[in-house]
Amino acid sequence: MESRYAVVHYAEIGLKGHNRGFFERMLARRIEERLQDIGPAFVERLPGRFLVRLPRPVPEAIWVERLRTVFGIAYFAPAIPAPKDLTTLTEIVLRHLPSEPVPSFCIRASRADKSFPLTSQEIERHIGAAVQRQTGWRVDLSEPAWVAYIEIATNTALVYFARHRGPGGLPVGVSGRVGLLLSGGIDSPVAGYFMLKRGCEVIPIHFHSGPFGDWAASEARAMAIVRQMRPYGMPPWLYVVPIGEPQRAIVLAAPAPYRLILYRRLMVRVAEALTRQEGGLALVTGDSLGQVASQTLESLTAIEDAATMPILRPLIGLDKVEIIDRARAIGTYELSILPGEDCCQFLMPPRVITRPSVETVREIESRVRMEELVQQALAQAMRVPVSDSTPIPVMHPERPSSA
Repeated sequence: MESRYAVVHYAEIGLKGHNRGFFERMLARRIEERLQDIGPAFVERLPGRFLVRLPRPVPEAIWVERLRTVFGIAYFAPAIPAPKDLTTLTEIVLRHLPSEPVPSFCIRASRADKSFPLTSQEIERHIGAAVQRQTGWRVDLSEPAWVAYIEIATNTALVYFARHRGPGGLPVGVSGRVGLLLSGGIDSPVAGYFMLKRGCEVIPIHFHSGPFGDWAASEARAMAIVRQMRPYGMPPWLYVVPIGEPQRAIVLAAPAPYRLILYRRLMVRVAEALTRQEGGLALVTGDSLGQVASQTLESLTAIEDAATMPILRPLIGLDKVEIIDRARAIGTYELSILPGEDCCQFLMPPRVITRPSVETVREIESRVRMEELVQQALAQAMRVPVSDSTPIPVMHPERPSSA
């Protein structure tokens, strides 16, 4: 079905009380942005829903491709607007019957405009009887093979024949900005996805081991992940920060088991400075409790001690299978397992302490000129653009990355 129109329903936004108008306006803006290359989209606010209009009809598959990634949408459907007239609504349904017989059908009506003279059940019975007279098909209210939906809104009626699930959540931009430590592995892109879903603007920050190691592949992988996540609201850029030299300085001054903790404390400080520069209020990591040595409660406490803003960990209670499933669903998994060392694999010590005390970590860090290393890393940080033409790496994967 081609249509110029789609009806868009939200769920959580409807509970926002006096702030509901702000959330609705932000969702309308995100819908317009997602459709802007097709043509200027006009989004009309109706009670509890939107009517989206494009300048020309597009296939249903295009509506699905675009709107399924807009956070804040509960479900949507290409729709036919019509006068609030029962005869006209019946004619529209009869014109759009399936070309082949179906084993069962039903009509589902809802009535936001309570001044309409018929109840939802009366609308369903009237149009359902007309369909049955014309086709002889069986009515099934529980598991119908075909459904026609009728919505009676304030100023118009809407008819559609297939509902598509949106991603839910809140529209990007209603919950402030956060800095995402984007390693390029499996976990951190999923953490970014969940923060986008909660309405945050995400500032992607990628650390690599440059000028040492396979830093170019690591950077290319991170850029490809940002490109893949653009439809969900990731910005068209990321920060790239080479920290190979600061890591080498840490190796020379700190005992091997504590080096990974110090690397991550360095990254937290640098990411915090970049996030504040962009107006952000918190950091986000892909930590999952107990997954690796640096993700024990003691290690997380020692790392967070370096921060002065909150560190959010949306994956903290998920296991690896759950995280991989989500990464596959959003299209980042295959990119995350491409070759390329992340910065924590560079100069990786043979043994990592799993239960460090904050006091010991602070004492060891005092032997490192940490503030100088932070400033050195910040001086080399670059804001790199990512566009639809940014190449996607096509190297064959060698091993999964877990950061």
